[in-house]
Amino acid sequence: MPQFALVDGNSFYASCERVFRPDLEDKPIVVLSNNDGCVVARSAEAKALGIKGFVPFFEIRDLCEKHGVAVFSSNYTLYGDMSHRMMQVIGRWGIEQEVYSVDESFITLDGIPDLREYATRLRADVLLRVGIPTCVGIGSSKTLAKLANHVGKVYPQAKGVFAWDWLTPEWQDKLMARIEVGEVWGIGRRISERLAAMGVRTALDLKRADPRDIKRQFSVVVERTVAELNGVSCLSMEDVVPAKQQIIASRSFAELVSDHDTLASCISHHACRAAEKLRHQRSVARLVAVSIHTNRFRTQDAQYAGWLVVPLVHPSSDSATITCAALAALDHVYRPGYAYKKAGVVLMEISPAGRDQRDLFAPLPDPRRAALMAVMDSINHEFGRGTLRLASEGLHRGWAMRQEKRSSRWTTSWDELPRAR
Repeated sequence: MPQFALVDGNSFYASCERVFRPDLEDKPIVVLSNNDGCVVARSAEAKALGIKGFVPFFEIRDLCEKHGVAVFSSNYTLYGDMSHRMMQVIGRWGIEQEVYSVDESFITLDGIPDLREYATRLRADVLLRVGIPTCVGIGSSKTLAKLANHVGKVYPQAKGVFAWDWLTPEWQDKLMARIEVGEVWGIGRRISERLAAMGVRTALDLKRADPRDIKRQFSVVVERTVAELNGVSCLSMEDVVPAKQQIIASRSFAELVSDHDTLASCISHHACRAAEKLRHQRSVARLVAVSIHTNRFRTQDAQYAGWLVVPLVHPSSDSATITCAALAALDHVYRPGYAYKKAGVVLMEISPAGRDQRDLFAPLPDPRRAALMAVMDSINHEFGRGTLRLASEGLHRGWAMRQEKRSSRWTTSWDELPRAR
């Protein structure tokens, strides 16, 4: 029988901040979203204070000051590099590895004896080499491994490691009966609500559901989830996390922006970021949309919102092609005299690369462009995002987000390396 493990970093963003700040051991930490707007990550100590996720920071500012909570702006450069380091260490412990998210990775452990001791050593190795505490869940399917990881977090007696095989079938069912169905991998809020209307409220209810009825009511993916809860491995990550059908890259500005060049620089950056995401999932887009708008909460200011969709001659994931279309759209929607708060790029009509329909009467794209994008992605992956970028991204940096509480980029910037005193 196959054995899968899901390994993830505990309170990952907060743990990354703590690695280089040993004085914050056992201290509450929160990490804020873009422009320091709301809470996106909390340490266990911050959760114990009653700080909830995604609340505006101004609502908890006094609470943070009262209890000495360490507050950080999002430092995605640091988090991305720490994630890469953590995944490299985890990968050494698995026969195969699939990275699921910035802080989660599946590995296969087929044929490895004494999984409890093995998983405990894995956690210790990641903590020693990277400094990130982890939790390991083990099961005969990825869905069970993900659910086991949840158990390992919720129950302190598990000590960060849990496998379903360590329980008898009777106790497995008793434990699943205590877990809400929404905790099952791939079962989101909407599906949970529909399942609840059918009387399926726990993981055990879903495990015991009729697969044919589930397929009729939902999809083959949810049907396979039922099989996975019964120990049959039949789901891939692509089934649970399919390629996005729309990619959005946008951001509010720290300060209001009025001039065209600053907006153009922002739109170029977002277009390149969206194109990078498109290439990552091996897709192409046919439509490029651009939006800009003022701050609707500043009622004393003149209000304007612009939106335009530009079709591409050939579906593409080329950063330059998508950026040119986005800048053309910006030229049409931009109006001088307004103070803009947000701008963004949306890619639509996304399809798998290589399966798109070509225009018979238009020149084909230069095949060397795909190789160029691959080289660009490779360099940026190795040396940090933005190492290679389009010139139009650097026209102006006045649109950059607010990061008043950002920690140093300890692992990726020579100027911000930690110094011994």
